[in-house]
Amino acid sequence: MKKTIAASLITILLFITGIVNAQEKEEATKERPGFKLGAFYNSGLNYYGRTDSLRSSGFFPLAELWFNKNLYINAAPVFTSNATNRFEYAGTVFTAGYQAKTDNEKFFTHLYFTKPIYRQRTQLVQSALKEQLSATFSWQNKFVNPSIGGDIKHVDGFDYGINAGLDHVFRCELTGQWIFVADPAAMINIGTQHFTRTYYEKNGFLFLPGTEQAVSQQVSELKVLSYEFSIPLILSRNKWQLLVMPAYVIPQNLVTVAGNAELSERGRQLFYITAGGKISF
Repeated sequence: MKKTIAASLITILLFITGIVNAQEKEEATKERPGFKLGAFYNSGLNYYGRTDSLRSSGFFPLAELWFNKNLYINAAPVFTSNATNRFEYAGTVFTAGYQAKTDNEKFFTHLYFTKPIYRQRTQLVQSALKEQLSATFSWQNKFVNPSIGGDIKHVDGFDYGINAGLDHVFRCELTGQWIFVADPAAMINIGTQHFTRTYYEKNGFLFLPGTEQAVSQQVSELKVLSYEFSIPLILSRNKWQLLVMPAYVIPQNLVTVAGNAELSERGRQLFYITAGGKISF
């Protein structure tokens, strides 16, 4: 099971990159390049449970090129919808990655570099991110699959993150060569929060002088950012993959500015759904 648990728009894209393929064992032996196209909708764009004031939803087509069974690049233009704009281009997220598993298929590694290019003054919280380098390692077994990962995010400075999760894969072969997979998962995300300060500065909100020192201390500390629960439901046949993924995120340690809610992080417990499909060529 090739996977990365979803945590934000970027990690949702990474999960979609790694969702189970009906021909996984067969394709694992192929070294020729492959191309995939997809389109996905997300009902509640968030970054570790943090949202913009407009609480945007998103649509993102996905183009993906696999050089062999391990190396890939992809690009996903992001279009947002909210109360102010029904359909607006926000930017494009580019990813280059490497996936590998051991011969016994028990240990899985995913290394990837992400480069988002957002429009100036985009309201999405993740628009503060300039680059991200990440690694995820997981142990696949018959009971519960543990995974652990880490990342370095470049904003105006650097944020450092750690994540750990558990999941269990249920796989069922249906008639007509259809395969159904459910993968309930839980994850904890830990990290620093310089992206918060960068987001507000980028969008023209300056922290008050009297609170600047307190805010700087908050964003520099390594804290729990969110707890997340998801149940990816995947239907696959030959070159087609369909995905519906309900998810629930509980943000933690929101950065606050005393007496000024406008300068404080926005976030709440959020249920959202990602849905879409992908075809391989």
